[in-house]
Amino acid sequence: MRKVQIRKGETIPFDFIENAAEVCGKDFLNDGEIIGNVKISGKVEDVGGRFLIEGKVFCEKKFVCDRCLADSIGKQVHKFEEELEILPEEEDSIDISDLILDTIAAGQSLKNLCKDDCRGLCPVCGSNLNEGDCGCDREEIDSRLAALKNFKLIGEV
Repeated sequence: MRKVQIRKGETIPFDFIENAAEVCGKDFLNDGEIIGNVKISGKVEDVGGRFLIEGKVFCEKKFVCDRCLADSIGKQVHKFEEELEILPEEEDSIDISDLILDTIAAGQSLKNLCKDDCRGLCPVCGSNLNEGDCGCDREEIDSRLAALKNFKLIGEV
């Protein structure tokens, strides 16, 4: 549980590092895992009866690349911003644990790639094309048009 201090009429910066397992739990994602430490930095600002919490989450995700199936680790940066109304009788801190978890979850890509230009696997032999060309003939011909391959135009020899 991570709390940040609030004070009426002030802007208070925060900066802390938490273990990923404590922030995200053990089985956070189905397609990867947040690993190492999660750094959270930002500020809490009194904006007239409400508090604006904004900042960034820095983390690393361990995953299997969707194209080449290689084990990979990717750095992630996620921005967050939340406005809260705090009643005067409440404590002088705000728990932002759920905000951090939601920010990380919402920032996950639908496609996990080891690099933007990942070439994937050869559909013929299964070699990882990022490691070099395998030499297979990967020309795909639409089966509906395959008969046209042997088609000869008039006057062609």
